[in-house]
Amino acid sequence: MTCCFLLAAGPKIHSCRFDFFETCPPFCPGQMMDLLFTEKDLVKSLKDYIKAEESKLEQVKRWAEKLDELTATATQDPEGFLGHPVNAFKLMKRLNTEWSEVEDLVLRDMSDGFISNLTIQRQHFPSEEDQTGAAKALLRLQDTYKLDTQTISTGDLPGVSTDLPYKSTLMPEDCFELGKTAYSEMDYYHTELWMAQALRQLDEGQVSSLDAVTVLDYLSYSVYQQGGLERALEYTKRLLTLDPDHKRASGNLKYFEYQLAKQMKAAIEPKRLQEVAKEGEKRESERTTEYLPEKRKYEQLCRGEGIKLTPRRQSRFFCRYYDNNRHPYYILGPVKQEDEWDRPRIIRYHDVISEREMEKIKELAKPRLRRATISNPVTGVLETAHYRISKSAWLAAYEHPVVDRINQRIEDITGLDVKTAEELQVANYGVGGQYEPHFDFGRKDEPDAFKELGTGNRIATWLFYMSDITAGGATVFPEVGASVRPKKGTAVFWYNLFPSGEGDYSTRHAACPVLVGNKWVSNKWIHERGQEFRRPCGLRETD
Repeated sequence: MTCCFLLAAGPKIHSCRFDFFETCPPFCPGQMMDLLFTEKDLVKSLKDYIKAEESKLEQVKRWAEKLDELTATATQDPEGFLGHPVNAFKLMKRLNTEWSEVEDLVLRDMSDGFISNLTIQRQHFPSEEDQTGAAKALLRLQDTYKLDTQTISTGDLPGVSTDLPYKSTLMPEDCFELGKTAYSEMDYYHTELWMAQALRQLDEGQVSSLDAVTVLDYLSYSVYQQGGLERALEYTKRLLTLDPDHKRASGNLKYFEYQLAKQMKAAIEPKRLQEVAKEGEKRESERTTEYLPEKRKYEQLCRGEGIKLTPRRQSRFFCRYYDNNRHPYYILGPVKQEDEWDRPRIIRYHDVISEREMEKIKELAKPRLRRATISNPVTGVLETAHYRISKSAWLAAYEHPVVDRINQRIEDITGLDVKTAEELQVANYGVGGQYEPHFDFGRKDEPDAFKELGTGNRIATWLFYMSDITAGGATVFPEVGASVRPKKGTAVFWYNLFPSGEGDYSTRHAACPVLVGNKWVSNKWIHERGQEFRRPCGLRETD
């Protein structure tokens, strides 16, 4: 008689799937700083509450000590004690009045101020979706920068000094939450990694409210889902040594043993072995081919790998002082220009925006930062997209002299008319914030990309870097293997279109996820209208 066991389902969690952070970062770094000060205020409020409770308990303690001493003396000779009329009076008074006052003191709620403050601040707290989004951001950083769980857990990220006072580490329950987030997305690969890290830290003796049974439950199931039957069995056996009455584990143990027995029986059949091997290869292939070749190039460039900067190419790059054909404003004070790449030509301008200007731009943008948008290639309407994870705001020239002055500076340096350009866009990238590979210009199959603007295609891009980044956050061009590092106070410029008006497909670029730091950029998309005499049309397609 053949027995067959059914695998009990894995651990159950809330079935909702959150895409909030991937599609809309809930808090940009600027807003998260506000949260930090909110938490500081709550800590102060909590400490005030503790002081109030301690003061109350101190009063009760003094009362108790006084009465303890009094009653100890009185009960040695009760008749003699009560024979004194003052003692009799004071006993009546204490029981009738003073004990009621003690009762009122004990029942007095000292938490009103703290609870009131907490209730007011709670409306600004992150939600469950926000926490899920932050967890997904960590997983995204883990993949892009090929970080192991131990590196993230200890906080020893690339570019981060080991003696930083604010370096934070992950506790076992934190690792567990990351694994659970992956599990809710049926991402068993990351579930295994983070559950294994949580278990490792528990085995090392880290104090935690988390128990190994719960971790092993998730771990064994995620390993099984990836085809690791023997390891799933080992984890299940360990779970049962800790909790022999665990029903799901007991059922899974029988199922795993049954499946292993079947595999051993089939092991004598070479054909079956080949099938098992192919199945394993297929699973691995499915996991590794989730990313398109471009995605792999993009992630390599983000890590600083695969940059096609050969000595021969680098020998053609120069630094120079630039006055844009003796522009009156720059004859005496030319700007510093540096070649970043040749094809497409990417130029960096140094010290083209002051600290005061950057701070004013951030100040104007912060109150209106919203989820960043892209232009719909079909309708031309601005809309959100899952591959752009940042918050942005638009600033018009008339809103502040600084914005107007910056627009004029871009026109003076590039020689292009910015009257038909889009407003200055300010973007803030938070934890894991990125913008996956994209074109700035509209392609031939997107004739209505910028129809609403009525100013033609995006001829060029000007990008200010308004912060330095500790790690990550580079602007990369996967088609040509170029990488441009953010440097505060600089700007990069490139043409999206050839002089003929044809799109330059080598300008496809991406903003790498911010690993450590707070990335602020502002960009100006310059359009074709108004450039007819400033950049005459070429005769050939690639002119």
